[in-house]
Amino acid sequence: MTDVAAAGESKREEKEADHHPYYRPKDAATLILVDRSHTTPKVLVGKRHDNVVFMPGKFVFPGGRVDQADNRVPVAASIPQELEANLLKGSPKITASRARSLAVAAIREACEETGLCLGRKTDRAAPKLDGPWRPFTDAGLLPDPSGLFLIARAITPPGRIKRFDTRFFTADASAITHRVEGVIHPDAELVELVWVELGSKPLADLHPMTKNVLGELEKRLATGPLRHDAPVPFFHFYGGKMQKDVLGA
Repeated sequence: MTDVAAAGESKREEKEADHHPYYRPKDAATLILVDRSHTTPKVLVGKRHDNVVFMPGKFVFPGGRVDQADNRVPVAASIPQELEANLLKGSPKITASRARSLAVAAIREACEETGLCLGRKTDRAAPKLDGPWRPFTDAGLLPDPSGLFLIARAITPPGRIKRFDTRFFTADASAITHRVEGVIHPDAELVELVWVELGSKPLADLHPMTKNVLGELEKRLATGPLRHDAPVPFFHFYGGKMQKDVLGA
């Protein structure tokens, strides 16, 4: 889980962080899983362990930085062209392979942190995957990014030691095809998983930036099925203030 462009740490911490030199943000991805089978959509959040340094006891979404190997992982289906186009918008520019890596990283982080894996069986013989991808091999699956939608992009303010250029993805809960048992337990990074309604109390304590993204997701869901041609907001800091632009505008 990254601090995903958040302005949600205490003001004192932000002031101290202002003394750090410029650090280039690292590409990262966050996945917000949505259950739309109810009148009010629910999103999946995990509760962090009380003893972790960053955001102890807080509810978060799974996410983290892109790994070098993410681009080399075989997938069950390519990312949609419309999703790739959205990921290529904005600055700094990235390549198509990097766009793919971002989508794949969102799936990997979700599986690692929650035990919920978005994959699909394929007609061809699936290669054996190791490391964080081992659960997919065990289940006879390949990761499937074809059901992801880009909701927002956000960059951590300058002056932080850790900076991330995070793409926030969402996917429907029906895309979950495998569950790894034992990932969530009292000594894990996430000690509990909860499906909570949009606008409910557990979401009120999220990072302000993450709440901004959830607000965008809620507006998108209110208009009907998710679409790739909807405007994608880009949250970043300029002149000491948070700016909200639209990617590609």
